[in-house]
Amino acid sequence: MRAPPRGLSPEEAALWRRVAATVTPIHPKRPVPAIASTAAQNEPPPLPPKRVKGRVPPPRSEPVAAATPVRPLTAGGLDSSWERKLTRGPLQPDVTIDLHGLSIALAHSRLNGGIEQALAMGARVILLIAGKHRPVAENGLPNHLEPGDKRGAIRARLLDWLAASPQAGRIASVRPAQPRHGGDGAVYIVLRKAR
Repeated sequence: MRAPPRGLSPEEAALWRRVAATVTPIHPKRPVPAIASTAAQNEPPPLPPKRVKGRVPPPRSEPVAAATPVRPLTAGGLDSSWERKLTRGPLQPDVTIDLHGLSIALAHSRLNGGIEQALAMGARVILLIAGKHRPVAENGLPNHLEPGDKRGAIRARLLDWLAASPQAGRIASVRPAQPRHGGDGAVYIVLRKAR
């Protein structure tokens, strides 16, 4: 793409006018455009005032992609050595994703981004921390929630998010984490080997 012309400085415009005065046009019938002052050239044209009548329509949301069929995440797909590692063996996760304390939208975004990053790194096991339930305050809500929020909202949506994610085909299994990695507040996501 070309950059817009920079325009003439005042000295260049004066010099051009002197040169142009000494030349006779080839086609005298064509009008010769006048050189506007540089101050007028540098100013953007004024915008027309906005007119709003009645209600303003809500902003259009982006079109929703066609729903892809959701593959349920099952407990199968792992051999017995993986089963031992996940339940009681010496398992060290390759990547940790912490969603604890995030809003629903931010947690969903961070989950998808974290899985994409783990796949790019060639990771096999992700430790996903969704957080344990907090004690309930006198108003019936956990101490960190506002009215209208629900307890365990991220944890309740977790399997649906994973099953509907673009990376669902690369997820071999989702299992509860060992107590040393968070127990009830976390899960392991086992990824398939890249082929």
